[in-house]
Amino acid sequence: MSHINKKEALLLFLGDIVIFVFSLWLTLYIRYFEFPTTKIFSIHIVPFSILFAVWILVFFIAGLYEKHTVILKSRLPSIILNAQALNSVIAVLFFYFIPLYGIAPKTNLFIYLVISFLLILLWRIYIFALFGARHRQNAILVGRGQEMLDLRQEVNNNSRYNLKFISSVNLDDIGGFDFKEEIVTPIYSENVSVIAVDLQSEQVEPILPMLYNLIFSKIRFIDMHKIYEDIFDRIPLSLVKYSWFLENISLAPKSFYDTLKRLMDVVLAFVLSIISLPFYPLVWLLIKLDDGDKLFFVQERVGKNNRNIKIVKFRSMSAEPDLENTNNVTRVGKYLRASRIDELPQLWNVLKGDLSLIGPRPELPGLVRMYEKEIPYYNVRHLIQPGLSGWAQLYHRTPPKFDVGYDETRMKLSYDLYYIKNRSFLLDLKIALKTLKTLLMRSGI
Repeated sequence: MSHINKKEALLLFLGDIVIFVFSLWLTLYIRYFEFPTTKIFSIHIVPFSILFAVWILVFFIAGLYEKHTVILKSRLPSIILNAQALNSVIAVLFFYFIPLYGIAPKTNLFIYLVISFLLILLWRIYIFALFGARHRQNAILVGRGQEMLDLRQEVNNNSRYNLKFISSVNLDDIGGFDFKEEIVTPIYSENVSVIAVDLQSEQVEPILPMLYNLIFSKIRFIDMHKIYEDIFDRIPLSLVKYSWFLENISLAPKSFYDTLKRLMDVVLAFVLSIISLPFYPLVWLLIKLDDGDKLFFVQERVGKNNRNIKIVKFRSMSAEPDLENTNNVTRVGKYLRASRIDELPQLWNVLKGDLSLIGPRPELPGLVRMYEKEIPYYNVRHLIQPGLSGWAQLYHRTPPKFDVGYDETRMKLSYDLYYIKNRSFLLDLKIALKTLKTLLMRSGI
């Protein structure tokens, strides 16, 4: 499944580049009512190529290369419109405030932006569907629990996946299971070619020899959990046992990645800290006018290796939040939180080394003690440096705040484990860009 997603993302990327270049050629043709000469096209393609690179980055931040965005056609027009609106602003600023190439194509730029928007929309909604169309392989799902139900619903409701589960076998009911009726008969009557199976479940052991025999019938087997992880971008918690950690989690030093990550933290945090300095007197004045109390509050959180750290924020509440006092945000605090300005002092925590820019968000010590008792392996999230933003902050839609929420925290842990397992510089970069998008949209983290 991941291989397919990468192929689709590459096809979308190449198609976008072709559309950008062709739109420029078509713009020049419409503008001058003749095929553009090599000289005219060359004059324009050089500065526009720089814009193309920036625009592709904007598309990436907007999520236009994400598998979930590809699926949801109804969202594409608004997403593309917003992305192209930002791209238009970038183009205007580029040509009129950085006049390095001696052209300021007012008419050409307007024509180009209209044409490129229409062609990108046509490519994304209609043409790509023809290129990306594929035969869906009939499959049988063998598993258990809510994860199996979620996986079947997600795959069967979205035609972009190359699988379709025509039936499922619940391993919790394996006692009265008829292998021939449930597995063999659908294989031949429904032309099944793939079986996705929970290979980690003990309940699957009795039917493994019979599944093995199906190899000779050219049936392909896929680990159900690998599909789940690839589709939902989180680790299925039913899979998380001691053996999973031994296989997937390693704290062995990654010299290049660790050095690059720390360098990125220091450089970006320093630059952003300097840029944010003008906010300090303004926030101080607003807080003084609001309730006259102190500018900062310092709060303990649990950091790497379960070590308590002290993070600093602009004060947004009339008292420091704790388990009993969670709903006393000040009038100014509402705006500080909505704009994320209250987080700015934590950049100094990044410089100090208590936090990273990217990593699991640090939790209150009181909540950690409660979660460690009720949620298995919860303390694994403290094996790495916590961060200002992270995978769970981007993809977990209903995170618990300061109140106790065991079910939502379990879900949050599944995203944290995904990050810990797959962490890399490219994943950190993706999270950073997605966070930038979130901040610009003022949707919060």
